[in-house]
Amino acid sequence: MTRAEIETPHGLARAELHCAPEGGRAGLLLGHGAGGGIGAPDLVAATRGATAAGVHVALVEQPYRVAGRRAPAPAGQLDTAWLAVADHLSALWFDGLPLVFGGRSSGARVACRTAQEGQAVAVVCLAFPVHPPGKPDKTRQPELDAVPVPTLVVQGESDPFGRPVEAHHRDVVLMPGDHSLKKELPRISRTVEEWLDRILRPLD
Repeated sequence: MTRAEIETPHGLARAELHCAPEGGRAGLLLGHGAGGGIGAPDLVAATRGATAAGVHVALVEQPYRVAGRRAPAPAGQLDTAWLAVADHLSALWFDGLPLVFGGRSSGARVACRTAQEGQAVAVVCLAFPVHPPGKPDKTRQPELDAVPVPTLVVQGESDPFGRPVEAHHRDVVLMPGDHSLKKELPRISRTVEEWLDRILRPLD
């Protein structure tokens, strides 16, 4: 397994590369949740699905996690660090490949907010937190709505963080379970594999 440490304006980030056994149609960057790490079951399942679709995957640890902190950095710092990592990895590991941004929960929000500036061709969201539990008025739906490229959202049916709405370029796939997305992991892998294959086919 290949790892890289990347200097960002907000500290050292870390990335772990998982190569597709064949091809290399695109590079997918996946970010973790606010208090979790890159070993989250749904991230592992998504990585498995992406590599099966011929997509190389970089699991990205934000600087605050590398520094040992659990409390996330402000959104602006997360986005700036993410774009610095994407720029570095596009040259280091994904030279000449289209980039797909993604992540779970907080990482999904970062992927959405940075997709346009980072020139991502697609976005993969796992457990997108539409609103804080019990506070539907504090919606983050506009972050999803602002994404200009095809977007996949895999969401738990009983997620207390809400349920995104579908749009003409956004597929929402519901899974049994809550925000952790720990159930039916093989189905998550298949969903990501099939969706990426369909979205990337015109770019092959």
